[in-house]
Amino acid sequence: MPVSRPLLWWAILLGIALGGFFDGILLHQILQWHHLLSLVDSVGDLRAQVLWDGYFHALMYIISAVALWRLWRNRREAQMPSAGLYGALLIGFATWHAADAVLSHWLLGIHRIKVDSPDPLFWDLAWLVAFGLVPLAAGTFLLRGAHGHRARPRGSALSVLIAASLAAGAGAWPLLPPQGQPFTMIAFWPGTETKDVLAAIKATDARLVWADSTMGVVVLHTAPGRAWRFYAHGALLVSGAGMPAGCFSPAAFRP
Repeated sequence: MPVSRPLLWWAILLGIALGGFFDGILLHQILQWHHLLSLVDSVGDLRAQVLWDGYFHALMYIISAVALWRLWRNRREAQMPSAGLYGALLIGFATWHAADAVLSHWLLGIHRIKVDSPDPLFWDLAWLVAFGLVPLAAGTFLLRGAHGHRARPRGSALSVLIAASLAAGAGAWPLLPPQGQPFTMIAFWPGTETKDVLAAIKATDARLVWADSTMGVVVLHTAPGRAWRFYAHGALLVSGAGMPAGCFSPAAFRP
């Protein structure tokens, strides 16, 4: 039977969210090539950049949750071959990277793939080919192969569960602290006074390594497992401790 349209569109939407997670985790956190609003002059403050990265990841969470819920709701009413589901996920993944390149890189100009490169267009195009065109071709191939194939109910439900695991794993990655990283970067809520920041550092037995001029963003040397405590002392975001922000990582700091 033909691939079900309800499952097709929701699987593509999930693929878009996975593309956003991939972009944020790899480019914002691991490689640290750009922030969401790296080239927006009015958002030059580190705390604001981090906050907007958090909004971006939160949006990806919402999109993936809605898509997964709709996929699960439709798993029996409209069956879809596993190959068709994976093909739709790849098409959504490619769609994200194509839209990001055209809108974010070239039309809006809010960031580039590698903002400090002397030839940013090269990186934009290379990324688009590798993670846009190639997944699009693979997804189209899988989707065409699945067209007309009769799926078994179990296979469809299992495919949705696998897709859910991928989305959950992608979303949970930013919550893990870097291995062997002794530094924790913390952004406090706007309006937090310097004395309160110093009190929080003292209460958690941390050592100040670096701070911005307002003490709104600090880098601390903390004992393992204590970073969570800063949320009880006015922290907005704490790296490696349940933070939603895409590019808030102590690895960016080199003392």
